[in-house]
Amino acid sequence: MKMPKIKLPKFTLPAVKMPNRKSMILIGAVVIALFAGALMLLTREPEKPVEKAQPKAALTVSLTAPQKVEWPVSYVANGNVAAWQEAIIGTEANGRSIVAIRANVGDRVRKGQILALLQSDMVVAQLKQAQAGLVEAQALQAEAKANADRARQVQKSGALSAQQVAQYLTAEQTAAAKVASMKAQVKSAEVLLAQSKIIAPDDGTITARNATLGAVVSPGNELFRLNRLDRLEWRAEVPAAEIARIKAGQTATVYANGKSKIQGKVRVAAPTVEQQTRNGLVYVDLPDKSDVRAGMFVRGEIEMGKAEMLVLPQTAVLLRDGFSYVFKVDQSGRVAQTKITVGQRSGEYVAITSGVDGSTQVAAEGVAFLADGDVVRVVQAKAK
Repeated sequence: MKMPKIKLPKFTLPAVKMPNRKSMILIGAVVIALFAGALMLLTREPEKPVEKAQPKAALTVSLTAPQKVEWPVSYVANGNVAAWQEAIIGTEANGRSIVAIRANVGDRVRKGQILALLQSDMVVAQLKQAQAGLVEAQALQAEAKANADRARQVQKSGALSAQQVAQYLTAEQTAAAKVASMKAQVKSAEVLLAQSKIIAPDDGTITARNATLGAVVSPGNELFRLNRLDRLEWRAEVPAAEIARIKAGQTATVYANGKSKIQGKVRVAAPTVEQQTRNGLVYVDLPDKSDVRAGMFVRGEIEMGKAEMLVLPQTAVLLRDGFSYVFKVDQSGRVAQTKITVGQRSGEYVAITSGVDGSTQVAAEGVAFLADGDVVRVVQAKAK
């Protein structure tokens, strides 16, 4: 049996357009580039880790550490220079004019020296009148005494009555009282005459003169001021916490005019302190003929014995914004700015009261050029 022929449909493939020469070149270039890139990735050496750059040293410094030394302990204070005792010279006279002035500011005078004279004509006249009255009273007293003596002698004989005797005795007492009264008047006139002379109460220097020629004085008027014995004292202002450590006889040094050093002795520390400032006064006697003058405001130091303390060279301490700092240096050479508290100074060194201890290594110099976190190169300090 013959199978029937099946007629299949005809299929035709779409015609494929062959790329032109220009496209073939472009495709080849892309393939080559990709191959070259892959080859570079396979053959490239692994990247080395990037090393962090070390900071460059900012400065070369030597190191130092606080040292324990025994220093004289002193307290620095400020205060006024004043007269040890300033005498105010006036008069008790009233309504009398100044007729002569014999002393001026700066004059050195002696005790009893006449500084000024007051008008005294009326006082001299009163004195002469009182003296004349005294002579008269003394004459009357002599007569009355003689009469009283005779009356006593004849009293028992009865030549005089009791009344007459009593009169003579009374006259004697009255005359004696008159003499005493006239003596008092003479003394009063002498006192008034003495008041005509304004005299110096002690040796010293005239520091002020208010007396004016022709001026009429009255009791209580200040005519002169006198610095007794030319003695000066420094009145140092010391906090209450320190004043208890100051004793009489301790040495004090006053710095006058920024140069002169004047040695004095503590005379006494005030028993009270001022309520507002909480400061007390320490009175220091100053020597004669020193460079200071009354009224000057000076700085000084009061020595209070010795004590052990930590010190550093002043070159190791930086003063910045009102505070003191040092620069600690660690083993890697990095510095750390550290705040400290300083005390007294002596020569090239300064005492450290807080902030570091004896084992702390700090930069010894060049601190003005350092900042916190800088790295320095440490060298051995040069022997001095």
